[in-house]
Amino acid sequence: MSTETTERQVEHDVLLVNDKTKNKIQVVKGLGKDGKLETVSPTKKNQNQFLKVDRHGDFFSNFFSNFFSQLKNPTQFTFFRVPELLTIKMANQMQKELNQSGPTHELFLKHQITEIGNAPKNENKVAESTKQQEQYSSNKFDIKDIDWDSLSRLGLSKEKLQEMDLLEPLLQGYKTKDLVAVNLDLGSAVFSLDARLSLQKNEEGKVVMALEGVKKYPNLNVPLYGHEFSKQDKHNLLKTGNMGRVVELTHPTTKEKIPSVVSVDRLTNNLVVTRVEKMQLPQEVKGIVLSEEQLQTLKEGKPLLVEGMTSAKGNLFNAEIQFNAAKGHIEFLFDNTNKQSQAKNQTQNQSQLSDDLRTFRGKELTEKQQGDLLEGKAIYIKDLLDKRGNTYQGYVTYNKETKQADFSFQNPNKQEQSKAQSQSEKQADEPKKSKGRKM
Repeated sequence: MSTETTERQVEHDVLLVNDKTKNKIQVVKGLGKDGKLETVSPTKKNQNQFLKVDRHGDFFSNFFSNFFSQLKNPTQFTFFRVPELLTIKMANQMQKELNQSGPTHELFLKHQITEIGNAPKNENKVAESTKQQEQYSSNKFDIKDIDWDSLSRLGLSKEKLQEMDLLEPLLQGYKTKDLVAVNLDLGSAVFSLDARLSLQKNEEGKVVMALEGVKKYPNLNVPLYGHEFSKQDKHNLLKTGNMGRVVELTHPTTKEKIPSVVSVDRLTNNLVVTRVEKMQLPQEVKGIVLSEEQLQTLKEGKPLLVEGMTSAKGNLFNAEIQFNAAKGHIEFLFDNTNKQSQAKNQTQNQSQLSDDLRTFRGKELTEKQQGDLLEGKAIYIKDLLDKRGNTYQGYVTYNKETKQADFSFQNPNKQEQSKAQSQSEKQADEPKKSKGRKM
């Protein structure tokens, strides 16, 4: 009885895997006798088969290093580690991202176990990499230190945060990915606002909930910790969200000069600062191992063009990457990629219709739909996914001359028919009015 209770209290991570030949996110079940990977679908009925690993200490590092060395065809797979409680949700989110167009995804970068391709040759390197991932994924805050009575005045509770899948990311030190509705009860008045939430320690060392409200624009006309933004700083922050250089900011209490990078939180328009010494930089990005010179460029807050990367779907692409203080990791700046790649991406974003007309925005088209498009007809498509994973539907038309697709929530055929009918009725009325005037 006590043994079972102890086991349930151990915090576990679960391994997700993307088979590059199938582009499908699965949960690792284990290894077969022949070294072949055994997986199951991320569903509730399969939860008992998920391979669970203790996340603390060096246990995960040692386990994964041994696991990887026994795996057959290891380069075929990309592995991710996620909290046990969020396994199904995160697997589904990753699959949605994988189905959408675009060469990279935030969840992949955040949870990928890096440098696994070197494991058979250098297990120590893998252990070091997974140790870094351990530090990145382990909880930063203890749930016991949270003052739930104070949070209740914000309309928040442990149960509500768990229900919204926010508790685990908050304990890990992340901000909420989306805005959260908060009711601030001051006794004599109650205020409602949308804000990003994060856990922080105040000057007394107590864990408190920080609220970041939404601003219309980032305030760049007021000095930030003693730094006055130059014209170029403002341009960079408004264009890419990152200032693009390291500046010394003055600590408000100790007056210490701290080399830092600055970014704009695109969700709230607040400015976010990260100390250079605490920047999390990957050794490898999408199959490309970064040199010391490239890492130094990123550490200086500058954008870095990386060529020959491999997307989750196995396609080669070039893109600029840059550290984003608001996200806490690097991001891809496709708008700043070389002109050829930019033009290609722009064309794909405009139509998002494959050259062979088989897919539109990741949705497979039937042969009839393909034929209707070639005939100039509008086709109706359901269950398209936006960037937040929400479904939408509408009508698609195709211009054979420009080879561009257009999307509309309204049926363009009906609009044309209505327009033609109105024109016909107008023409039919004109002779009658003319005849009446003659009489």
